[in-house]
Amino acid sequence: MKTISVKVKRTGCKKTEIISEDEFVNLNVKGKPENGEANLEIIKFFSKKYKCSTKIVRGLKSKTKILVLQ
Repeated sequence: MKTISVKVKRTGCKKTEIISEDEFVNLNVKGKPENGEANLEIIKFFSKKYKCSTKIVRGLKSKTKILVLQ
């Protein structure tokens, strides 16, 4: 089990992508922050990138999130 700290920089972008990695993984997200759309996009992005299940454990309504990769 691995945890990742993510900071969402922009939403509503053309694609979801990592823009930098330092203390946090800074991310531009395709989805909008309405009805959990951006959160689902983040989960899909990291699940595909690391080929494992991903869950947001903190920050569902915040730009700073903590993800668990299993």
